[in-house]
Amino acid sequence: MLARGRRGPVHHPRFARCFARLSETMEPGVAGYREELLAGLSGRVVEIGAGNGLNFRHYPATVAEVVAVEPEPYLRELAVAAAAEVGVPIQVVDGTAEELPAADAAFDAGVASLVLCSVYDQPRALSELHRVIRPGGELRFFEHVRAEGGMLARVQRVADLVWPLLAGGCHTSRDTVGTVTAAGFELDSCRRLRFPDTRLPSPNSPHVLGVARRPADPHPR
Repeated sequence: MLARGRRGPVHHPRFARCFARLSETMEPGVAGYREELLAGLSGRVVEIGAGNGLNFRHYPATVAEVVAVEPEPYLRELAVAAAAEVGVPIQVVDGTAEELPAADAAFDAGVASLVLCSVYDQPRALSELHRVIRPGGELRFFEHVRAEGGMLARVQRVADLVWPLLAGGCHTSRDTVGTVTAAGFELDSCRRLRFPDTRLPSPNSPHVLGVARRPADPHPR
């Protein structure tokens, strides 16, 4: 999904259309991960870089409201249509991950799904998520990330010289889990997987699926 930074309006019409078609094609392989990512959520949820809304059908009925932030106009239009087809109340809004349109501690949970690779300022985006998630609240994340060393990690670093230019700002070699913890979240769980799980891995095949938590306020008022 597209959720790039603070350089004005985000508008990638060609890539957005390609992304929408490609994501639908890949959905049979991704849907199970989306289901696992969102299982058990409740209360108010913010999702950054909602794209064309493929997560929406997987939110459980225990979720009271989703505020889905998507800066790209074409994808946001598709997300609005997807939100109208599910039972959970979903409000699709314009905005970027680095400047979330929400008050402090406004949400019980945040969701980042295949978006932290492409945000313009990843530390800022995670700082914003930490701000808007209440103390004790969760961050659910499903992202492709830097490989754990070896040849693939070297290939990713080289690929990132051109990959972001071709793929809407997507980077293949970000240490996303490290940035999650640097933003102040504590990991509850994090498992690595490969998708697509082909014999010859591609630069964007290493993924993580995890849950982190904003620590509870030690001095509640």
